[in-house]
Amino acid sequence: MVSAEADAHARAVLAKATRENFPVAPRFLPREWREDLMAVYGYARLVDDIGDGDLAPGGRDARYLGLDPDWGSDQPAGRLAMLDAFEADLRRLFDTRTTPPGHPLLRALAPTVRRRNLGPEPFLALIEANRQDQKIRRYADHAELLAYCELSANPVGHLVLAITGTATPERLRYSDDVCSGLQIVEHLQDVAEDLGRDRIYLPAEDMARFHVTEDDLAAPSASASVRALLAVEAERARLLLSSGDPLVASVHGRLKLLLAGFTGGGRAVLRAIGRAGYDVLPGPPRATTRGLLREVAATLRREG
Repeated sequence: MVSAEADAHARAVLAKATRENFPVAPRFLPREWREDLMAVYGYARLVDDIGDGDLAPGGRDARYLGLDPDWGSDQPAGRLAMLDAFEADLRRLFDTRTTPPGHPLLRALAPTVRRRNLGPEPFLALIEANRQDQKIRRYADHAELLAYCELSANPVGHLVLAITGTATPERLRYSDDVCSGLQIVEHLQDVAEDLGRDRIYLPAEDMARFHVTEDDLAAPSASASVRALLAVEAERARLLLSSGDPLVASVHGRLKLLLAGFTGGGRAVLRAIGRAGYDVLPGPPRATTRGLLREVAATLRREG
């Protein structure tokens, strides 16, 4: 049985869904879809929180994983230890010969895994992406960044299609483009925040082409060169989102609305970045609800 403390902790992680650029599990979806999408979101959110050192105070996550709560999750070595422990706990979910997972979010994920017959691969990929974040902090070119997105974002799209029973090889390819585009959009929003963690997700070759240095990214506001660089990266993200449009066209009903919400959310943020003159350094530009709905409607018109 899940304790009241563990249940409250899980709810606190899931509450972060309201801060995302797109609706994670909107109410128009069937209840089982919503429950399964939120279980997957809770998993992905917690893995990212471990990798970013953004865990709740008090060391509860460490205790759930059998670690010393005083172990330093604010340092790469501590985060790697947490990720290793979380992976071991995840593997208990897929091995019925062992004891059940200790972390409440993994126990909450168990019904989804069983109901949808999910394998461990996409979940392991998300852990590996966060391991990579502890070791690799710069990316040479766009291809390297896309390889990172294959671990950090694309598995989520695979899980969404698996949960909704609509995965095909073609849809998975389109989904990869959408998810990579959404990941790059998030990177563009969070340039300053990522730099504070000593991470840069802007390709080094593009920074060199626009004569942008790391000091330029640490400035209170963006120079003309930084804005030009961000405009190019935003266009790359926009093209990835657009190449995924056939995914929305290939499905029907409420799933079409959900997927249009994902792509529309990314496009709405790109519009917000453009309205800010590509100056993301003072803080991440956010899309409004009206802007999101407008982009969703435009997506549906294109696919209608």
